[in-house]
Amino acid sequence: MTKRPISADSHITEPPNCYIDFIDPAFRDRAPHLQRGTEKGDVFMIPGMGTPMPVSLASGAGVPPEELSMIGADFDKLHRGGWDPMARLVDMDRDGVAAEMIYPSVGMVLCNHKDLDYKRACMEAYNRWLQTYCAGAPDRIYGLGQTAMRTVEEGIEDLRRMKAMGFKGAMLPGDPGVEDYDSRIYDPFWEAAIDMKMPLSFHILTSRSDGIKKHRGPRVNSFMSIIRGNQDIMGMLVFSGVFDRHPKLKIVCVEADAGWAPHFMYRMDHAYKRHRHWMRGSELPRMPSEYFRENIYMTFQDDWTAFKFAGDMNHHRLMWASDFPHSDSTWPNSQRVIAEQTAHMSADMRDAILHDNVAELYGLAVA
Repeated sequence: MTKRPISADSHITEPPNCYIDFIDPAFRDRAPHLQRGTEKGDVFMIPGMGTPMPVSLASGAGVPPEELSMIGADFDKLHRGGWDPMARLVDMDRDGVAAEMIYPSVGMVLCNHKDLDYKRACMEAYNRWLQTYCAGAPDRIYGLGQTAMRTVEEGIEDLRRMKAMGFKGAMLPGDPGVEDYDSRIYDPFWEAAIDMKMPLSFHILTSRSDGIKKHRGPRVNSFMSIIRGNQDIMGMLVFSGVFDRHPKLKIVCVEADAGWAPHFMYRMDHAYKRHRHWMRGSELPRMPSEYFRENIYMTFQDDWTAFKFAGDMNHHRLMWASDFPHSDSTWPNSQRVIAEQTAHMSADMRDAILHDNVAELYGLAVA
């Protein structure tokens, strides 16, 4: 490879003090916290959420498939790079990765917390902690802040605060606090993101509609549903005219893979041409697939079909990711996986997907 890859989607593993030390004191007595030695191993307890979050899969990178489990983890034996930036650099070098865009782990679960005040307090605490983490390696580790999106006005304030904290973009919950993202009340928010040059991300498993807990047949079938919440959001933004009204808006569809996009775009165009009248779709000056190709960036890790069909998409909107240290990560074998899956590609297209696209989107100066 002529350029070392940049991971467009990697994660931290929130340390035990992440929320306790950084949260608004009014919420400290019920801040998310690590409980050790339960029957499921070490777990994060989140008041207001029905089920504790086991930490095992949040740091399952490199674990053999037959040994992966949701239970039994000892936090002290997880990848230290999940919360220690110096250890993180060693992990990145082992995998041949130049830089990483950082997303949360516990913070993903918090996206579906029903108490919006509590959610915001937790996300503000996470942002404060993340700022200290990224400061340990500011030229290689880049943070994306979280917002609870309680209201449009507050969302804009959060973007300004994240920008001032040095974050490169913002991660939104799949469901906002007021109406839904297709409402025109969000138009000022989209414009604020454009003006501040803050790309907006939607990560899998952060929407109420995500079906990981509901499935038919064997539990492994639930894995097939985890991208659907993101697909719903992308379709909603396109069909409701958000990108038509805000042509410079940049949305990142995170960890939902990308090989499905050519067919999805075809189906969007078919639905628009054939069914928009009786299904009351918005009138758009361009075909839905054109907005998808231009405004939506997609991250993926082990997705051979994304590389194979890159020419059927806008390859300048595709961004490879390692997903370290989560269980679906290609670490520490990313170089081998990339070499196998990009063998057919030109150097220019490969460099764009592995490095240039994410560097350009977030304004990174990474060699």
